[in-house]
Amino acid sequence: MTRTPLPVVFLHGIRVSGTMWRPQLNEVGKRRAVSAPDLPGHGRRRGQRFTMEAAVDAVAEEIDALGGRALVTGLSLGGYVGIAAAGRLGDRVAGLVGIGCTAIPHPSRTLPLRAASRFFRALPDGGAWLNQRVFASTVGRQAAAVIAERGFATEAMSDTLDALVGSDPLRDLERYGGPVWLVNGSRDHLRVDEQRFLEACVDGRLVIVPKAWHLVPLGAPHTVSRLVEEAAEHVERTTKPLAA
Repeated sequence: MTRTPLPVVFLHGIRVSGTMWRPQLNEVGKRRAVSAPDLPGHGRRRGQRFTMEAAVDAVAEEIDALGGRALVTGLSLGGYVGIAAAGRLGDRVAGLVGIGCTAIPHPSRTLPLRAASRFFRALPDGGAWLNQRVFASTVGRQAAAVIAERGFATEAMSDTLDALVGSDPLRDLERYGGPVWLVNGSRDHLRVDEQRFLEACVDGRLVIVPKAWHLVPLGAPHTVSRLVEEAAEHVERTTKPLAA
């Protein structure tokens, strides 16, 4: 009997939305079902309050819509949400790819983003123009335009950072028994605790993308698509599908 390819759920970073994953949706989506939901407070869910519990619930709903089991892939905020989902949803998360999410979220580490949030919210457009300019300078105008399609949820940043500080990603990784890929750009500032994150994994591996910064899926989209596909294939080879 032919096995249905394992679906993939992609989780976006802070203040952006699921549109950031369009290159991976197009590439990985050629072989398997994919989705990139907006997390609470972001994209189509702007106005909702972000909490980690609500974010994990959103991931659970997406996994259930795809058949009850999926590989979860997240960048930065999405990576931390993916870790929390893995720790709480167990086998429903068939595997986890966490990109740019290996810094323990101490309160002091959120201060730069909190300051940016206050600055953005003081601008007449909530920082939309400035955010698009920043992304255009780092990943190009075409990618920045895609990222900006559902706006920049700068108003959600404070609640989101509070939720991150209140989370415990190392504990969640220790609770999760499935395969984990921790992916960092070699120049990513959030690599600081990557060895502690790797040691917390029951079945973990660390992947470093040379010459890449924090936004690896945007700076090296084909590399990330290939890595996600390889992770999904590994899970398919080494685990049994859910019983019908």
